Amino acid sequence: MTTTPPAPSVDLRPTAHRMLNKVPEVTLWFWIIKILCTTVGESFADYINMTLGVGLVPTSIIFTVAFAVILAVQMRLRRYVPAAYWLTVVVVSVTGTLYTDILTDQAGVPLWISTTVFTALLVAVFGIWWARERTLSIHSITSTPREAFYWLAVLVTFALGTATGDWTLELTGWGPGTSILLPLTLIAIVTGLWKYGANPVLAFWLAYIMTRPLGANFGDSLALPSSEKGLGLGTFGTSLVFLVAILVTVVYLTISRVDAIDDDGPIDAGLATGHVGSVRPRERNALMAFVAVAAATIGLLAYTNSQPHQSSLAEEGPAPTCSSNTTLTPTEAHQRATDAFLSHDVQTFHTIALDTLTLIKGDDQAGASSRITDLETAWDDAEARLSSSDCVVWTYVDGQIDDALTVVRDSTPDPQAETDALSALASTLG
Repeated sequence: MTTTPPAPSVDLRPTAHRMLNKVPEVTLWFWIIKILCTTVGESFADYINMTLGVGLVPTSIIFTVAFAVILAVQMRLRRYVPAAYWLTVVVVSVTGTLYTDILTDQAGVPLWISTTVFTALLVAVFGIWWARERTLSIHSITSTPREAFYWLAVLVTFALGTATGDWTLELTGWGPGTSILLPLTLIAIVTGLWKYGANPVLAFWLAYIMTRPLGANFGDSLALPSSEKGLGLGTFGTSLVFLVAILVTVVYLTISRVDAIDDDGPIDAGLATGHVGSVRPRERNALMAFVAVAAATIGLLAYTNSQPHQSSLAEEGPAPTCSSNTTLTPTEAHQRATDAFLSHDVQTFHTIALDTLTLIKGDDQAGASSRITDLETAWDDAEARLSSSDCVVWTYVDGQIDDALTVVRDSTPDPQAETDALSALASTLG
């Protein structure tokens, strides 16, 4: 026999501690700009970290400080302001992406572990949020504690979405086009189940997490060169296009206020908590459908992982780790590289290194920076097969390429340092 528990109380009193709702209404505009922000989080992080050569840790520190400052401004506001809110989302998207990249690229943590850790952390955030506030709905962000929980959950969802999306690419080897289809399909299923009668709060947060890999994969497909089935916009071009799109959308929302929640009316208790009385049959059926979809997704990923493939991760892909601490001499590195790597790969890398060196000697620094990017792209594209051939020499050459990238992209390049780094690399490969 099903009993109906009393509806959770919702404080409607206009006290000094109660703010107007601090987040937008969840409309089509919400999801459009959320995906735009997610794409910027992926492309802009890569642009600052890699293209400008700032480095992963310094970039993470910069955006952590920026996030803290912008979040402080957002938290001081008493109502939803589109410019402040979406600027916070843009910065938190970059920050969450960088945190996952640090674990993967800097600390060498496997993506499945990062995914597990961030999933557990998100469950913990939701658990504490629910225990304190008795709601996880964004329609009830009317106090400072609730807003703090909300932004913490958003930060973790971006980190989780990054880890989950990258892990999917690692398991499947899908290219930029195919990789968009899975999160897009899952979001469509979540939307359908929400319309059928699924718990709206659960459906919202599931879709929120999956928009991250969708936006990131879409951004990668735009930034990648045409040789890798991308549009060749690059990380800067992609970031610029989407930042302009975000700016235009925010201006429209600021003027029209079509996404502003009406705070003059009463807050519906069911909407605020995500529960109306007992769990309805449709909500229970939808929950079972979510479990079935999750199981099917896991099965799909397991199947694709069992098929021959190579990881499609490029810039954000994890660097392979070697158990050997072998130190190679330049002669040994040259011999092992020519023995282990395909001659076509070696010739490609060698040619690009010599081309870059020629451009530097001709005082064409812009051309050298562009050409060295071709080396980075080609090297990352061949990572899976090269590292499996000889991880020790792969690590050696990877270090030489990193040195070359750093000196060529330096804001005040030293021609001698560039010549030394590229000559050493060419010697290893030639």
